[in-house]
Amino acid sequence: MIDSVAVSDRARALRSRLAAAGASPDLQVVAVTKGFGPDAVRAAVHAGLVDVGENYAQEMVDKARELAEIDPAPHFHFIGRLQRNKVRLLSGLVTLWQSVDRAELVTEIARRSPGAAVLIQLNLSGQERKGGCDPGTAPDLVRRALEVGLDVRGLMGVGPAGPPELSRHGFRRLVVLADRLALPVRSIGMSADLEVAVEEGSTMVRVGRDLFGDRPLRP
Repeated sequence: MIDSVAVSDRARALRSRLAAAGASPDLQVVAVTKGFGPDAVRAAVHAGLVDVGENYAQEMVDKARELAEIDPAPHFHFIGRLQRNKVRLLSGLVTLWQSVDRAELVTEIARRSPGAAVLIQLNLSGQERKGGCDPGTAPDLVRRALEVGLDVRGLMGVGPAGPPELSRHGFRRLVVLADRLALPVRSIGMSADLEVAVEEGSTMVRVGRDLFGDRPLRP
């Protein structure tokens, strides 16, 4: 069971950490509740974090159903690797699709959720399991998404495992590309590498462990 008081305390500590790193007060925090139950979403909303990140389609659908009456309503961000056949299931529930990384997803999201807000995910680590398109192909994917009517807000990326400094080069590359494409949102930085992300120009961070503790193992 998630302790909402503890989450609120951690949220305050997180905001202090971000401020100490030089983050703008406008920096957006996405509370990553994957692997936790609906109580984690309730605790996040209670702490003032209405933007909630989910990685698993069915888990997100189940939480959205159980939390249909919560006020204020959470804004669900889908941040995990996305299968095209899951888009229909998630349509109407996702506020921001953060992990769009190939043309077939662009086409399917545009078909199921016309005008949806999306981020194009870049692969910053070279690790296929993390998802994301090659940064060199991102401009064409952005162009395609705009052509089919999607609202492309920005770029998203995941740093490599290891010391936070290893994330710097990829984060910097993403921000430079976002600038070149005139995209305002740069979703970079998680619990381990927040400071580096803020220094490189993050406008959105995705935080799970530092809010909710270690994620329970999936059955």
